[in-house]
Amino acid sequence: MSISVGDKLPDATFKIMTADGPKAITSAEIFDGKKVVLFAVPGAFTPTCSNNHLPGYLENHDAILARGVDTIAVVSVNDVYVMSAWSRFAGGDGKILFLADGNGDFVKSVGLDQDLSGGGLGLRSKRFSMIVDNGKLTTLNVETKPGVSESGAAKILEQL
Repeated sequence: MSISVGDKLPDATFKIMTADGPKAITSAEIFDGKKVVLFAVPGAFTPTCSNNHLPGYLENHDAILARGVDTIAVVSVNDVYVMSAWSRFAGGDGKILFLADGNGDFVKSVGLDQDLSGGGLGLRSKRFSMIVDNGKLTTLNVETKPGVSESGAAKILEQL
């Protein structure tokens, strides 16, 4: 069962890349006392994620922040080195917080994981977006078919 609107996000630890190398960051550090837009992709550098999902958040970065959002973050079941490379490649450094959920612990804990072993990808995240206010889920959009129609930046802007 997946997380529901009104639920508090579970405790989780992600990895981010810093100037000093990989660093652990907790869900409390990311979400407590802040309004955060978090979106999830099945895989960094994959076509839909790189060409359709991430660009909308980069293009609408200022508009999202202007609506009272403190942080825009993306999570994927990838390692911190891949997420860091994807951030640099996409021009996301300093705009979006790239969270590595290397073992899928976070996406499993919120019930938004999926098995993409058939395509050689293994455990991955479903494509989703959420608005989290002080650690509490206020909005959840989960894609039910391939593509980006429910979890993109345009939908989040409508909901803020």
